[in-house]
Amino acid sequence: MVGPESVSGAPASPTGLPADTAAPSPLASLPRLALTLGVALLGAALALWTYLPLPWFTGALLAIAAVNIAGAHLPALPFARDTGQWIIGVALGLYFTPEVIREVLRLAPWVLCTTVFMLLLGLAGAWVVKRLTRESGTTAFFAMAIGGASEMAAQAERHGARVDRVAAAHSLRILLVALIVPFALQFAGVQGADPYEPAAQVFNWAGFAVLVAVTGGGAVVLLRFGAPNVFMIGPLLVAAALTGGGMTLSSLPTPVLNGGQLLIGIALGTRFSPEFFRAAPRYLAAVTLVTLGYLGVAALFGWAMSAWAGMAVATAVLATTPGGIGEMALTAKLLKLGAPVVTAYHAIRMTLVVLLIGPLYRLLRLLARRAAGRGQA
Repeated sequence: MVGPESVSGAPASPTGLPADTAAPSPLASLPRLALTLGVALLGAALALWTYLPLPWFTGALLAIAAVNIAGAHLPALPFARDTGQWIIGVALGLYFTPEVIREVLRLAPWVLCTTVFMLLLGLAGAWVVKRLTRESGTTAFFAMAIGGASEMAAQAERHGARVDRVAAAHSLRILLVALIVPFALQFAGVQGADPYEPAAQVFNWAGFAVLVAVTGGGAVVLLRFGAPNVFMIGPLLVAAALTGGGMTLSSLPTPVLNGGQLLIGIALGTRFSPEFFRAAPRYLAAVTLVTLGYLGVAALFGWAMSAWAGMAVATAVLATTPGGIGEMALTAKLLKLGAPVVTAYHAIRMTLVVLLIGPLYRLLRLLARRAAGRGQA
């Protein structure tokens, strides 16, 4: 590994440019926020009309990303990502009946095996990116680690990597995976018939209010402990605990679920701008190449694991895909490909990667220094 790099004092955006330091007033932002929402809804409508997979997510994502790359600079909706993740986390938590929990526990060794595989895959990707771009080992390591984007950026800043390059790599990886995987599954005609259904089938206003309160509290508790991806994992854990304990407070209405997809699509789409691909084209091309390699290798790993672990092939492939929790869980849910199993795989894998990536980096730095010392002796 190469030594730490200097980081600019100005906060960096995923485009590689300094982030705006002076936010406009809320009232001045309202028209542009309304425009963001309008473009996202239009994109979702077009996606529904053309039968795209995950239409509320992919439609909003493609529409917002396209107009922003064209120069519109539409802003993100306040708390869009957090609210969308909360909705999806609750929806997925309602699947965790006692039967599902027993299945997840049965698969626990394979989840750990997948985590080790993802760490090794990230190391291989970092080596390739470093060779192709001459970026430092530190930046390449955190850029290609298969973990949460914000958590990897925070770790990168702590260890002196280029935060803008790390954030850009993760934004591009998540975009590619979120678009390629659902389209590939739909093109291949994959449609599951798994037995998993949410425990709560009936909407109840009072139960829904309680569900909102307790799952929101779960996010707040994890936030105080500095846990990763709290607005997805906190509500997911609370809803799963209630469901596993036999409590069915309320289902989530379809419009709420669609709204969650829309908000996550908006949050991801607004990460892109005209400067995104101009900031470091060779670097982003290398990240694209490695991400496509990730998808191929991970699909082969999932296919092999499906036989050993007794899982459906499509479920295993989704569980081992190097994408985000929300996007892969949504894909599994809508295609009936074992949503709770896919969710558990990605949630546990992401949490373990976030916890292990710092110690792994320090171990590799120590080994590199010792090897360099022996070479000079």
